[in-house]
Amino acid sequence: MRETVFALEFRGTAGPSGSSGTTRHARTTAPSQILKTVMRAAAVDASVEHVAGDVAVLDSIVERFPDGSFIESGTIAYGAFGTLSFETVGRGTVGPSPLDGWVHGAVMWKVTAGTGHLTGARGLITSNFVASAQGGVVDNQIARLYLP
Repeated sequence: MRETVFALEFRGTAGPSGSSGTTRHARTTAPSQILKTVMRAAAVDASVEHVAGDVAVLDSIVERFPDGSFIESGTIAYGAFGTLSFETVGRGTVGPSPLDGWVHGAVMWKVTAGTGHLTGARGLITSNFVASAQGGVVDNQIARLYLP
């Protein structure tokens, strides 16, 4: 097995799925990118630079519970490299953000299957996200994958 660790910022939308008021569908994308963090005495400067390469696409179904927790399952296609299927470890959490009109949450996913170069992959992905009242989503993910 070989380990690979990477981060991506996904952007897209989430909204109601079907007739259930507790189920949502999320679809976000992340172009190939360079994430930069520079720490200084007065600030932490962070930026995302899009670069040439494939696009990752996340497609998931989220089931929300009254206590602010949720479970999620879906797929992430990492361009032509392959696709991962995932499901929530335990439950994620979402609640009010300090910014008006947004909610903030986090979840950890377990890789359940893979295709292409990700066949046989195992690992975890963490997601720290915000969502607007209009359905916009910004999702920062870190993946630690183990590939055969």
